[in-house]
Amino acid sequence: MQNSKIILEILLDENKIPEKIFWTAAESDDASKQPSKALMLSLFHEQTKETMRIDLWTKEMQVMEMDRFYYHSLKSMADNYLKATGNEKMASAMRQLAQYFGEETQIIPKPEH
Repeated sequence: MQNSKIILEILLDENKIPEKIFWTAAESDDASKQPSKALMLSLFHEQTKETMRIDLWTKEMQVMEMDRFYYHSLKSMADNYLKATGNEKMASAMRQLAQYFGEETQIIPKPEH
């Protein structure tokens, strides 16, 4: 059995608000610290069947960046859901939500009618 590590480092200010976020993946070609402005981590608890989450963003994260972060996250969740379940109908619904979100936040252009 192989072991893999992803390391998250969060630098906090005096009020425990994230100032800097770094991540490192041991198997990465570039194992140096990579900066990030936000992270969403979801873990499914085996016994309780509950989802535990860690959502953090730095003080420098701008609203437009957060909109883009969520747009890409929604698209990725739809793709991963399809890969994991094969449920095209629900994956398509999730993609539609991502599309709507992207258009409303002006991440992507609205289609012309």
